[in-house]
Amino acid sequence: MTSPLVQAHHIFGLQASVVNNVFYFDDQSIIFPSGSSCVRYNIDQKWQKFIPGSEKSQGMRALALSPNRRYLAISERGEKATVTIYDVQHDQNRKRKSLSVNDLQAQEFVSIAFSPDSKFLIAQSGQPDWTLIYWLWKKQKIMGVIKTTSNPNPIYQVSFNPQDNAQICVAGAGVLKLLRFADGNLKQTNFQKFELQNFLSHAWMSEDRIIVGTDVGKLYLFELAELRWEYNMAPDYRTVITASHMPVPATSYPKITALAIYSKGFMCSAGPAVVFMFEKGEEKDTFKKTKVIKIPQDPFSTDPTQAEQQEIVTLCLSPSEETLIASTNKNQLYSITLASAEMSKSDLAQFELLCQSFHSNIITGLDMCIRKPLIITSSVDRSLRLWNYETNVLELYKEFQEEAYSVALHPSGLYILVGFSDKLRLMNLLIDDIRTFKEFTVRSCRECSFSNGGHLFAVVNGNVIHIHSTTTFDNQVNLKGHNGKIRAIVWNSDDSKLISCGMDGAVYEWNTLTGKRESESVLKSCSYTGLCISPDSKSIFAVGSDRTVKEITDSQIIREVTSNDVAYTCVVMSHSGRMLFLGTANGTVQSMKIPLPVKHEWNEYQAHAGPITKMVITYDDLYLLTASEDACLMIWKIIDKEGRVLKREKEVGHAEEILITKSDLQEKNQLALELKTRVEELKMENEYQLRVKDMNYNDKIKELTEKFIQEMESLKTKNQVLKTDKDKVELKHKENVTIILDKHSKEFEDLETMNNQKLMLEYDKYQELQLKSQRMQEDYERQLNELDESKSQALEELTEYYETKLQEKGTLIEQLQEESRQQIKESDETKKQIEEDADREIQDIKIKYERNLRDEKEENLRLKGETGIMRKKFTTLQKEIEDKQQAIEKLKAEHEKLHGVIRSLEKDIQGLKKEIIERDETIQDKEKRIYDLKKKNQELEKFKFVLDYKIKELKKQIEPRENDIKEMKEQIQQMENELELFHKHNAQLELNIGELKQKLKSTEAEMRKEMEKVRTVESVIKRFKTDVYNCVAFIQEPKKLKESIRQLYEKYVPQSDVFEIATIDSDIQREFGRQRNHLEKSIATLQKKLLKDTEIHRIDNVRIMQENVALIKEINDLRHELKVTRIKVHDLEVALGNSGKNKKPCAIEFKDNCSRSGAVSRLNFEHETERIVEIQRLEIKQLREQIQTREEFQHQPVGSFPAIGIQ
Repeated sequence: MTSPLVQAHHIFGLQASVVNNVFYFDDQSIIFPSGSSCVRYNIDQKWQKFIPGSEKSQGMRALALSPNRRYLAISERGEKATVTIYDVQHDQNRKRKSLSVNDLQAQEFVSIAFSPDSKFLIAQSGQPDWTLIYWLWKKQKIMGVIKTTSNPNPIYQVSFNPQDNAQICVAGAGVLKLLRFADGNLKQTNFQKFELQNFLSHAWMSEDRIIVGTDVGKLYLFELAELRWEYNMAPDYRTVITASHMPVPATSYPKITALAIYSKGFMCSAGPAVVFMFEKGEEKDTFKKTKVIKIPQDPFSTDPTQAEQQEIVTLCLSPSEETLIASTNKNQLYSITLASAEMSKSDLAQFELLCQSFHSNIITGLDMCIRKPLIITSSVDRSLRLWNYETNVLELYKEFQEEAYSVALHPSGLYILVGFSDKLRLMNLLIDDIRTFKEFTVRSCRECSFSNGGHLFAVVNGNVIHIHSTTTFDNQVNLKGHNGKIRAIVWNSDDSKLISCGMDGAVYEWNTLTGKRESESVLKSCSYTGLCISPDSKSIFAVGSDRTVKEITDSQIIREVTSNDVAYTCVVMSHSGRMLFLGTANGTVQSMKIPLPVKHEWNEYQAHAGPITKMVITYDDLYLLTASEDACLMIWKIIDKEGRVLKREKEVGHAEEILITKSDLQEKNQLALELKTRVEELKMENEYQLRVKDMNYNDKIKELTEKFIQEMESLKTKNQVLKTDKDKVELKHKENVTIILDKHSKEFEDLETMNNQKLMLEYDKYQELQLKSQRMQEDYERQLNELDESKSQALEELTEYYETKLQEKGTLIEQLQEESRQQIKESDETKKQIEEDADREIQDIKIKYERNLRDEKEENLRLKGETGIMRKKFTTLQKEIEDKQQAIEKLKAEHEKLHGVIRSLEKDIQGLKKEIIERDETIQDKEKRIYDLKKKNQELEKFKFVLDYKIKELKKQIEPRENDIKEMKEQIQQMENELELFHKHNAQLELNIGELKQKLKSTEAEMRKEMEKVRTVESVIKRFKTDVYNCVAFIQEPKKLKESIRQLYEKYVPQSDVFEIATIDSDIQREFGRQRNHLEKSIATLQKKLLKDTEIHRIDNVRIMQENVALIKEINDLRHELKVTRIKVHDLEVALGNSGKNKKPCAIEFKDNCSRSGAVSRLNFEHETERIVEIQRLEIKQLREQIQTREEFQHQPVGSFPAIGIQ
């Protein structure tokens, strides 16, 4: 039989120490490190795919996903720092390249990143080198290397510009650098000078913008290496802490450990368990805080605030920007849908666990049950977690105040045994809680185990094993014999034996009934850590510190297999007894066949990033479960060579029952009843509300249908009117067109005659000009002949002259050629001498210019740097100019739009003017038509005495109308009487106003008298003042002063008049006040009366108007009936006229009949009706005039009394 095979199925856990430990592969799946592998996890379907790490790796340090989401780079710690690149889009996650540097002392790369086109990779090595390496990774070619920092200042993050392969940003403690790859070298471009801080994270917002976060809660936005925006998050963080009652951290400065960019702005971690969302502000280069996202408290923990003290390590956004994922330093993954966060009205939103919570520290205990697909784990993080290995879900979770050292799960899956520092507790697994049932005084129990039947459990207390009954809890037996700590205990299949191993190198087999030791194997050189027993209870397999697996039978080690220099930590055997699985100190799992192989024949699998602490195989031999110090729990599928799952001989059905307390059940039943009643009430309420709404809506529908029917009828009438108007306009247009066509035809004929005359004149002129041109041509031909003759003579003379000259020049040329030959010889000699001199000079100049060239190159490099900076400044300025130009263009577009609106409005105005003109024309046409109809009416009146039987019918119809007219006349008479009363009332008011005017005149006269008195008194006072002034001059001479005062008294105060003046003045004032009050009261009463009268007049006017309207309607109806009768008369006349000439005319016959019957008195009936109508018109006119006068009176102000008198 070949070695058994296992396949990684699912893993619970996260490696928080890895840099960039979570990525979105697509909108449904993420990649994160767990154990010694990277996991691709589908969030919706809950499946996992594994990307295994390298074999000799000591753990992952950093991850990077390429921008095209095809390649995953993993930085691994080892003897050499290496970066391994995988093709994650390939099904088998094919390993592409492994990158390392030979002469590098560092054992790890602390940060790695892909270029925007995914062709290049940068890796920042750790201490002591702190070297940045720039790779063309597909060819494993190093393009550039640079040392980024000195040893005490660590680097935290490196990244590429998202638009430029050649630009890199490096951030660390006191380090913030921009590097550019040019000419095969990495060169630094400095930031603006400012105080360097501990820069923990950074992110590129655009091609030339970087946002950087520090450990004191400050954010900096740089554009082209210049600081554009700064924000301090410490005050905001303090407000969040106080508002949400979070625990106050040791330092009040929030660390910005993670940044994520999205389309509206960015998100950043702002201290423990808090993320701030920032969006672009109204001003340029500013951002405003819009949302706070917080990790909620843990309700299952003894200290719920512990969850709020987690530090966020990585932030990751989905490609569609719908979901944000955050990983924490406690190995947890949280997520939030941004749409729900934005929709919530409050500024505070909360994360949710992405899948389930994981262990945050070493897993110390692991056990499984038979009846249910459950496993339980205990950890140093003081929590117990119950997992379902079939559904891959966390079923139950509880945290305690102290660490659980060991845990055992009852085969029924309903009870657990937990060893704490003070006691051992037997607990019930309830539906939603873990509650203590029984406590045992066993301190710091490191190992405990239920028997396979579940009726017993074994507990390790130091170097003693206690066996208790599960039903009575009695101590059945104590097993003593170990000298050191016991590390593992195992029950055999029928629970008759218990096997234990310890640090003292002893493996003992105990009888559980008698408590006696049945067999033993002691090897003091080996400290045992784990053991298992075969199903037939004959063989024991033990592992320990000597790096071997030992098979012990009958107290003898019969077989021993050594490992490859790796210490085994635990061992487990399948229930079939054919497979053995071993866990190692470096986190690998080895599978061996039974019996043990002589040679090194086993399969080894990369599993965890730390030593494996516990291993368990499920009862059906389908799954292998491993727990490790890296806080991860891993589920493996046991398969055969062809990859199929192994089948068991007997299928064991899983139970579905659960434990629940009576009180909980009663509470839940009560709650269910309350909810049922509430549901029924809500149903009733909803039905009632629906009925009410239906009734309301039916009423509304009826109203709307009636309204729409009315509108439809009105629209139909309008449509008919418009159709008639259209027909009229079309007729008019046709007439106009015919007139215009006639006019144009006449004009065309006139123009044609005119043009014919002009053409004749032009033709005559053309003939004259043709004759003139013939004469001119003859003259020119004659002149040309003369010129040709003169030119031929001149040419002959010139040829003779130039031939003589040519002969002279030929002789000269021969002489010059001889001279030139001599000069060429001389020049050759001089040329040789000059060349020799030139070579010497060139050599000197070459040396000189090479020096200059070196200087120029150095200068050029310096200038290139400056030009780069200037170019960036220029681009920023150009962008600003473009923005301004765009704004100007927008304003111009708006201006043009407004002009267009103005033009359209002007067109509308012109159209409306045209319509007005057209309407005026139609009105004129209608007036003409009315005039024609009036003429026709006059003609029809001539034939009104034709039919006497019709006149009798008309008499009968008119008599009740005459009665109506009489009633109307009586009404008009009453109205005239009322008008007379109003006139009398107005006259009375005019008299009252006259009296008031007289009173006003008298008061004005009294006022004038009083004013004269005041003036006289003022003159006396002035005189008195002057005399007093003169008296003051004698202030030093008492006698003279006394005399002058006496004179003043005699002059100004006559004794007889003093009392009279005082009494008169007071009487006058009283009378004046009384009259004034009387006048004011009378004016007020008159104003009130006037207001009442005006109101009465207004009401009367309205009533009269309404009556007039009714009368006018009746008159119009009468006119209409008269018109109809006239038309009928006309029709009858036409019918009678066709009957023959010999008959007597109807009018004469009518007159004869009238003379015979004596009914002459009513012949002129039509004249009488016209006269009555005329009288009524005059009366209506008078009434209108009266109404106008009343309205004018009403609109006048209250104080204008003379106007009333005029009316």
